[in-house]
Amino acid sequence: MIRSHPRLANSRLAWLGAGLFALAAAFCVPLGLEAEQLLAAADDPVAIADRGLARAFDGAAAVTEIQAALDANDADLAKSFVDLADDRGAKLPPELRLRVAAAVEQANSASAAAGSFASGLITGEPKDMAGLAGTALGDLFVFGDIRDAVREGSRYASGESYDQLILGLSVVGIAITAGTYATVGAATPARIGLSAVKAARKTGRIGGQLADWIGRSLREIVDWSALRRAGAAVAEPVVAVRAAREAVKVEKAGGLVKLVSDVGRVQAKAGTQAAFDGLKLAQSPREMSRIAVLAEKKGSKTRAILKTLGRGAILLSIASFNLAAWMLGALLTLIGFVSSTKSAVERSTLRHLARKKERKLEEQYAMLAQSRA
Repeated sequence: MIRSHPRLANSRLAWLGAGLFALAAAFCVPLGLEAEQLLAAADDPVAIADRGLARAFDGAAAVTEIQAALDANDADLAKSFVDLADDRGAKLPPELRLRVAAAVEQANSASAAAGSFASGLITGEPKDMAGLAGTALGDLFVFGDIRDAVREGSRYASGESYDQLILGLSVVGIAITAGTYATVGAATPARIGLSAVKAARKTGRIGGQLADWIGRSLREIVDWSALRRAGAAVAEPVVAVRAAREAVKVEKAGGLVKLVSDVGRVQAKAGTQAAFDGLKLAQSPREMSRIAVLAEKKGSKTRAILKTLGRGAILLSIASFNLAAWMLGALLTLIGFVSSTKSAVERSTLRHLARKKERKLEEQYAMLAQSRA
């Protein structure tokens, strides 16, 4: 009898290896495909938000969040969750819808809107869209910026404690306002966004990292020594306006203007509170830009999305390195399965051929033995 080729003895091991790789692929390949889809959506905040909502948002979550918003007297957030629930096909109790509608009607009543508008105009600290409209109107006519620049500028000149962001944003606002007039409103999103950023700073609704970035930008844009040279005279509105315009280096304000323009885009598409929520959430101008993209697509649903997903609404929650590792793992298991299967098939085929050849030789030996007998 012919001895088997040494490669033929390992065909069972090859099939076992192929089976193990097949089991691994059944686990790794779906993860790899999901990782590939996530990486493809890494620069699309809308796609990221939709994937996150598919896992984190349903009717029960909507009811809980709406009730919490109503308890906090935040009709705008409650309505945002209603809109998101309708968009996602989640069912809500009819009585809850009625409560939200009543709260929204009360918040948008003429008396409430007038009071909010006046408060925003005078204090520069809006709480809703009507309030921001008042604040923006005051800033558009330079009243708000002069008020803030005079207050913080006089403190700065006298060596008292002052808010550098408010002072810097005020003097930049005067320059942006001049640009708004010159371009017949072309700079309005930036003007409104700047008012929103100032208001967020005053009310503590801006993230620390983003505030630090704004501070660094203002140190490059504003000639602080020029403001200090103006001295106590900066407390006079006319002097404050002149000093502000002379101190601002408009050519270096591009990054800041882009940021406040994105804030203005969020406010225009999703509302004042969404702009404030975005400023609280974003850690950089790039993240604020992503929130603006999300707001332009999702509109009134933006606040609910940010509340539900947090930073996961605009950024992948899993590191890109891990996603790449999943894809690599899926690829390696597929390669291992194909390689093991190929080896098993080759060895099985060789073993079959060898056995067939052995049987023929045995038959020939048997015939030869019979002929000799």
